[in-house]
Amino acid sequence: MSVTQQQVLDSLARIKSPRGVALTNANVLSAVNASDGKVFFSINVDAAEARVWESIRAEAEAAVRAIPGVTTVMVALTAERKPGSAPPPPPQPSRGTPGVQPVHAHKPPPQGGAQSPMARQSEIPGVAAVIAVASGKGGVGKSTTALNLALGLRDLGLKVGLLDADIYGPSVPRLTGLHDKPELNDERKMIPLRRFGLAIMSIGFLVEEETAMIWRGPMVMSAVTQMLRDVEWGKLDVLVVDMPPGTGDAQLTLAQNVPLKGAVIVSTPQDLSLIDARRGLAMFKKVNVPVLGIVENMSYFQCPHCGTRSDIFGHGGARHEAEKLEVPFLGEIPLHMAIRASSDAGTPVVDSEPDGPHAAIYRAIAGQVRDQLKGVIAAA
Repeated sequence: MSVTQQQVLDSLARIKSPRGVALTNANVLSAVNASDGKVFFSINVDAAEARVWESIRAEAEAAVRAIPGVTTVMVALTAERKPGSAPPPPPQPSRGTPGVQPVHAHKPPPQGGAQSPMARQSEIPGVAAVIAVASGKGGVGKSTTALNLALGLRDLGLKVGLLDADIYGPSVPRLTGLHDKPELNDERKMIPLRRFGLAIMSIGFLVEEETAMIWRGPMVMSAVTQMLRDVEWGKLDVLVVDMPPGTGDAQLTLAQNVPLKGAVIVSTPQDLSLIDARRGLAMFKKVNVPVLGIVENMSYFQCPHCGTRSDIFGHGGARHEAEKLEVPFLGEIPLHMAIRASSDAGTPVVDSEPDGPHAAIYRAIAGQVRDQLKGVIAAA
């Protein structure tokens, strides 16, 4: 059953804003994207009013989710003030609703001080440890590393999930060969797809591969939160999160949403990549996330014909950086056609060539990560 934009708007029209105005007449809705049972939109309000609008956002999401044919809903609350603009004067309460204050009069309960964003953290039910695989810049093979690390942890006997949190450039559908749409369980939670013994979720399963994700920060944050909380992950020892490159909204959302047990930084050997990796490492330390170590990807190239080794991007930069920053150095992964070809084919090398030298490297890295998580996993 196809869901139309008008059906969504009709449903939203029954919801009242904090001022008692129909949501569709409150001048706060973005364009509604409704396609193949998937609905995306945002509610754009002044930052000073964000707290009181959160319940409206949740109500809107529930109303749209109840429309027959809707399989996925993502509603972001965009709270910002345009530069130079003054807040609108507070409207007077309706005469028919005595005692109802205008939205500007709603204030959060008094607190002893500003609440830390990390106070919102809560565990994902059934998941013992969440770890991030991150990089300061794109193009360093982070997604390939994340998937093969997850498979290496699987080979060590752990129950593992993989979340592709790279909203703008999801790679996991291509790397795993998965293109199905997640189904919903009776609690309206998405059921992750399964392959290679992993529970897998990606924004790429919800939108077409060619779709340009022109989303602002709040929409990205909402999407990451939804893929963490609205997915039935089941019982997992480790959830590996493939982060987008950089140090932006997705990284902060993850760090503020769940108590991360650690982060793995992926870099290539050259100075330009290491500068960005250093920034990523500093960000995780700033939000009190342990850095499990640095992986040097594309560490060297070994000719498959003559065996000659070439250090195309230099060599040893990540190891030196790890020593300098006093974090573990997890290992070197070569630049090799087998890794590239298996990734492009959706058959990652740890699974397709389990007895090969590259699978052994990934499993050795996974072993070091597991050893650092032993106390967390054993306590689950």
